[in-house]
Amino acid sequence: MMTLDEKFKALEADNTPGQEVRQDMGYLNPLMRGERLDGILVDFSHGDVDAFPPTPGSDVVWKEGFDKGASQAYTEYRGLAEIRNRLAERLSKFTERPIAADSELIITPGTQGALFLALGVTVAAGMKVAVVEPDYFANRKLVKFFDGEVVPIPLNYISSLSEHGLELNRLKEAFKNGTKVLVFSTPNNPTGLVYSTKTITAVAALAIKYDVTLIVDQLYSRMLYSGENYTHLRSLDTLPENLITIMGPSKTESLSGFRLGVAFGTPQLIDRMERLQAIVSLRAAGYNQAVLDTWFQEPSGWLEKRITEHEAIRDELLKIFRATNLKTATPQAGSYLFPQLPPLSVDLLTFIRLLRIQANLIVTPGTEFGPTFTDSIRLNFSQDRIAAIAAVKRIVKMIEIYKL
Repeated sequence: MMTLDEKFKALEADNTPGQEVRQDMGYLNPLMRGERLDGILVDFSHGDVDAFPPTPGSDVVWKEGFDKGASQAYTEYRGLAEIRNRLAERLSKFTERPIAADSELIITPGTQGALFLALGVTVAAGMKVAVVEPDYFANRKLVKFFDGEVVPIPLNYISSLSEHGLELNRLKEAFKNGTKVLVFSTPNNPTGLVYSTKTITAVAALAIKYDVTLIVDQLYSRMLYSGENYTHLRSLDTLPENLITIMGPSKTESLSGFRLGVAFGTPQLIDRMERLQAIVSLRAAGYNQAVLDTWFQEPSGWLEKRITEHEAIRDELLKIFRATNLKTATPQAGSYLFPQLPPLSVDLLTFIRLLRIQANLIVTPGTEFGPTFTDSIRLNFSQDRIAAIAAVKRIVKMIEIYKL
């Protein structure tokens, strides 16, 4: 069991997305090579909601919630019932399985809040928890914070070393050896990989056989690129007894500023999540919950246009990276690229700080998504297209400058 100091060290946030430390970087000057590269600041650590504005009408709906006053401000801890009823209907249709609004769904302060609650109600001290690597940066940190033991499961996302991408033999071995929870994202953050139907079915079957709780983050499941298919785990004919699905409108719909997420699944777990939320944040911000009425209700063609625009940016950035022989998986969904860097004359964190002061751009280190990814960076390409292209060209130039 970790001490308090060790717990909070595990939550170290200096290099998490959107949280780059603005410290004096004068010590880097002796390491700098070449001239500073011109260009506007591009922050690849998160999406640009100016380049891709929030869902049309979200501000109006928020104001309507505000105008309702106390009845909207002080909802049930799991969210206003009438909003949950409408959400359950839409999410049931999207995920191809009914959701009971009263017992199987909770509104949370962002999907990050949902993840905290899900792990908080399933991970006990000393419990083994399977964490896919690479995967969302908070998964591993929260498992450690709740005194769980991280059991890494490799994801082969560039080369086809495994038929499924996820190393299912390693997962089976982990389950056989007492791992009781698996947390993962599909589409995967940071690679954009979408788990195949075969993989999802295999994961569910293993969870059933070994009585494992599954926590699946489907945040980007609406932003699928041309020709891609998606299998919702909860749509399978046979499901594990304990399953939590996490979704929200913060990314594809650019509603991150409202801090809205949802979790749905096993009633007992949702009930526990509400009890925990009641002492952490009480509820998702009451007025903001009204904005969920715009989710899955966007104007005709809006979502298709957003996906097309992101796919075009993805393809242009991939072309630049591949022209310089940088290994980069093609995202099947979402808005992330996870390029692998060649050997450099400086370590990863130093290179990232040099990118900030010499090339005026911000990226997230690969080590946020797994301790072994010391040669990778993550870019959220939900940015102004012209600015993103120029910034990636500066990354390539910096690699050339600092390459061994």
